[in-house]
Amino acid sequence: MFQKILIANRGEIAVRIIRSCKQLGIDTVAVYSKADETALHVHLADEAVCIGSHNAKDSYLNMENIISAAIHTGAEAIHPGFGFLSEQAKFANLCEEVNIEFIGPSSKMIEQMGDKATAIKLMKDAGVPLVPGSNKEIDLRMGKKIAQDIGFPVLIKASAGGGGRGMRLVRNLQQFEDAFYAAKQEAKAAFGNDGVYLEKYIEQPRHIEVQILADKYQNVLHLGERDCSIQRRNQKVVEEAPSSLKSDVKEAMYAAALKAAKHVGYENAGTIEFIVKNNQFYFIEMNTRIQVEHPVTEMITGIDIIKEQIRIASGEKLKITQNDVQFNGHAIEVRINAEDPKHDFRPSPGLVKFFHMPQGLGIRMDTMLYTDYEIPPYYDAMVGKLIAHGKDRLDAIRNLRAALEELIIEPVPTNQYFLMMILMNNDFVHNRIDTAFIEKHIERLLAYET
Repeated sequence: MFQKILIANRGEIAVRIIRSCKQLGIDTVAVYSKADETALHVHLADEAVCIGSHNAKDSYLNMENIISAAIHTGAEAIHPGFGFLSEQAKFANLCEEVNIEFIGPSSKMIEQMGDKATAIKLMKDAGVPLVPGSNKEIDLRMGKKIAQDIGFPVLIKASAGGGGRGMRLVRNLQQFEDAFYAAKQEAKAAFGNDGVYLEKYIEQPRHIEVQILADKYQNVLHLGERDCSIQRRNQKVVEEAPSSLKSDVKEAMYAAALKAAKHVGYENAGTIEFIVKNNQFYFIEMNTRIQVEHPVTEMITGIDIIKEQIRIASGEKLKITQNDVQFNGHAIEVRINAEDPKHDFRPSPGLVKFFHMPQGLGIRMDTMLYTDYEIPPYYDAMVGKLIAHGKDRLDAIRNLRAALEELIIEPVPTNQYFLMMILMNNDFVHNRIDTAFIEKHIERLLAYET
């Protein structure tokens, strides 16, 4: 087991990783930008190293400074969290070169699964169901032909990334060329790679992901699935586990996820993501990192995924078998963002003069907030995640509503009331959800008084 781990991240995920490290008896090193000198993860870690200015490219994306901090402090491993360098094959490779364990898959695996066209080919070889499409990078002429063959609407998607960047929905041939070049330009700016591929657009599906764990000894298991269908502009807003899919569909999806992981020789934690329509599921991507929404899986399984990541990276065999994985009740997570939904979700950094965290059985909040903390304007708007567990889905919804009512973050505007409107929505309560839910209900969801 490692003696010291550096966390190459910030915010609530850095705090979350520090907590698991402490429970394992592992010393921690925080890294921080000059804008994060007073951040909670800096206070909680055993050591802290400033790695650059407020700009992410000079700090949290500065590979050389982070590696230097690890070497200087004697950290044996680096946990990248999510975002920033977590899916950068170059960073994982740098760790390998200096004999520091990267807590995640190998650089080769990140590169293969990070390139969506390569990932699709690997999944095709593994026999995993795929959305009809190009299965490889396209040029304009090829894209137009394939789009006409499979039928509109289609999605043009960045090969080197996700999160909705470098993605364009095209409903007819006349729109194709402009969308093609716009997607390439955005992909180049976001990921440094303008490659794009094409797939059939499945209208209003559910977005389901299967959590997997795999050790260095070819042992692979799943921790069930999460429904991440409540999204805004391809960014997840509400996540829950388990989904309401039929049991036979779930079992087939688990089998496909395990087959995919075994086929590519995957190691560590990851998710296989699918879209589901009319009980048919299709692979869309594999995420080679811990997910923002991992707590809902932890709540229903009792398994600390961060701890399992660390154990796997240290060379331990999985002590959990598939039979050990039991699902208890239902859990729902909402992402708390410092933003103003009524002004087009405009980010709202600022001083938190008073912060109260909800309490109660089955309630968990992962956050970096505290009273008198100044939320900086330079990073993602998410400041925490509120999670509730219940004996069933309705019980979890009620528990989460109560927790949201108790949450106080003043005077910074947040999406707290917007999230409450989702939880109160009749279609949400009756589980009539898909990826277009927010778009369909946006006027009602914004009709709240603060």
